Amino acid sequence: MKIYYDDDANIEIIKDMKVSIIGYGSQGHAHANNLNDSGVDVTVGLREDSASWKKATDAGLKVSAVSDSVMDADMVMILAPDEFQKGIYENQIKPNLKSTAILGFAHGFNIHFKKIIPESSNSVIMIAPKGPGHTVRSTYINGGGVPSLIAVFEDASNNKYSARDVALSYAKANGGTRAGVLETTFKEETETDLFGEQAVLCGGITALIKAGYETLVEAGYSPEMAYFECLHETKLITDLIQEGGIANMHYSISNTAEYGDYLSGPKVITDDTKKAMKEILDNIQSGNFADEFLDDCRQSNDGSGGPFMKSNRELTKDHPIERVGEELRAKMKFLKSAKLVDKEKN
Repeated sequence: MKIYYDDDANIEIIKDMKVSIIGYGSQGHAHANNLNDSGVDVTVGLREDSASWKKATDAGLKVSAVSDSVMDADMVMILAPDEFQKGIYENQIKPNLKSTAILGFAHGFNIHFKKIIPESSNSVIMIAPKGPGHTVRSTYINGGGVPSLIAVFEDASNNKYSARDVALSYAKANGGTRAGVLETTFKEETETDLFGEQAVLCGGITALIKAGYETLVEAGYSPEMAYFECLHETKLITDLIQEGGIANMHYSISNTAEYGDYLSGPKVITDDTKKAMKEILDNIQSGNFADEFLDDCRQSNDGSGGPFMKSNRELTKDHPIERVGEELRAKMKFLKSAKLVDKEKN
């Protein structure tokens, strides 16, 4: 698979366009500020009562209502949460979108599952950084970038530039080509992203951490020791894996730890675990997960998540590992440096 870098992308393409960024959350604030710093003509589109309006203007960005922001836009990058995108597109974007405008997404969810069906005259592309928005921004500021994916769902013939060239140009302005950009499809990105989040990166890791913590505390060990062994040190291990793979991590850890990996890992992650993973993947591929998620969101009156998500959010906050973790982190001086997430700014 080819990896694209700075020399493979022409940043002048995106600098020749008016870009509207819809949303100013984790990804939205990162894309808007990165593109602006790269010399792109950016407008942030928001609800007029949005709490993010002041954050965006304080950052020196142009801000307007969503419908106004897309009227003259050559490219509209939709970075609002997945559950709001269809409503925003149908009510505020579609009626005001130029026939030659390019629609962009950072996740294929709404296109792949046919929640949004664009007009055939609009090219549809994806530029998906493989990292949280706050990392996309902080890495860009430090002169680096986050590896990204691009995909083309529709390349309309009435545009000045090819959809793929626009995607690469946008990725360069966002810092992605500094690290490397891979080309994929909306289907592959959506289904692998959802599976990775649920089975490994979020659902799998957090469930494993909590289970390990509970096992140690129930056996009489101190909560503080359980926290360090089961949560704090995960970053040390994942950094080694990210740098050079699993074998690289094995090279760095002790022989005792490596032996324990081979002996006990298969006892925790069993054939039944893999069977459950396959069921998770089937649920995603069928579109059932997308419908379950959106159905839960529709039961919310304030847009902060549906009852299933809210109840589990509260359970997580109340878990003992969160309480002991908060106390320990307050005493760790090295964690008090500049934070990736500053809720007052981003």
